[in-house]
Amino acid sequence: MNTTNNYRWRKFVDQIMRGSTIVATGCAVIPLIAIIGYVLTLGASALSVQFFTDVYQPPNMAKAATDGTTPAFDPNDPFAGIGIPTDGSAPADGSTPAEASVYAGGPVGGVLHGIIGTLIITGMGLLFALPIGVFAGIYLSEFRNERYSTIVRFCCDVLSGSPSIVAGVVIYVLVVIRNKEFSAVAGSLALMILMIPIVTRTTEEMLKLVPESMREAARGLGAPTWYSTFTVIIPAALPGIVTGVMLAFARGAGETAPLILTVLGSNVISTDLFAPMASLPLLAYRYTESPYPGENTLAWGSAFVLMMLVLIMNILVRVATRSRAGANR
Repeated sequence: MNTTNNYRWRKFVDQIMRGSTIVATGCAVIPLIAIIGYVLTLGASALSVQFFTDVYQPPNMAKAATDGTTPAFDPNDPFAGIGIPTDGSAPADGSTPAEASVYAGGPVGGVLHGIIGTLIITGMGLLFALPIGVFAGIYLSEFRNERYSTIVRFCCDVLSGSPSIVAGVVIYVLVVIRNKEFSAVAGSLALMILMIPIVTRTTEEMLKLVPESMREAARGLGAPTWYSTFTVIIPAALPGIVTGVMLAFARGAGETAPLILTVLGSNVISTDLFAPMASLPLLAYRYTESPYPGENTLAWGSAFVLMMLVLIMNILVRVATRSRAGANR
């Protein structure tokens, strides 16, 4: 009888814990689905072929398309359209703000320049941060008991918790003011500061998870520490390190404040690393505060593309690392 009651109680507890696990998983997934759905709902009207293949067009260009006149817009000017009045004054073409908003009622133009700029700026920032973060993580893992390891670990923790605007201000003072120009390189350096602690701490924790027996086996075969680290330890922890790298990419791709102070933004496609460049976070920020409904819709579309970019890259990395782990087995 006691055995039967004990079995029933254990089964009841098992069901409760399983249910709690499902509820907790739902609480973690539902906000993500809700945010994606909300952003998609507001930005769905902006998603089109033109949205992904065209660059910025001022709202009054829609008026030009109806009356046959040539819009006063220079496609080679990276700052064209930035100065659209937001205080209720008349636009440069002579129409009233109300007329301009009527002509710009729907989304006009696209965000191709923002997509390209985001990939360039964030990718270059990750390229700067990757060797520093990985080597620092190796040092913290393999020499964890040294005095400098504690100092480096503490600095990484402080840096990872600092506001992103601080990184932007630092690069603005050290790079932008000295060079007297905004540039994609300056933005990448600001993002690098935010990425380094993520890559460092992730690399350290992943290397710590590698069994000590693998290190002992490598040393038993006569391999030096540096050789066993790069040929045995790092390959074993590579999936986790790559995941941390993608987390750093996601952190950098969604930052806006550092880019306002360093990149400034642009309304044309630019690959000049020493000139202002567009990015999706900047477009979402500037289009959100625009008085034109069409640009507000483009802001939500930009936010949705940014979310999908980060999500898809994380999924692809997980699939790739899982395939690699299966092949190693």
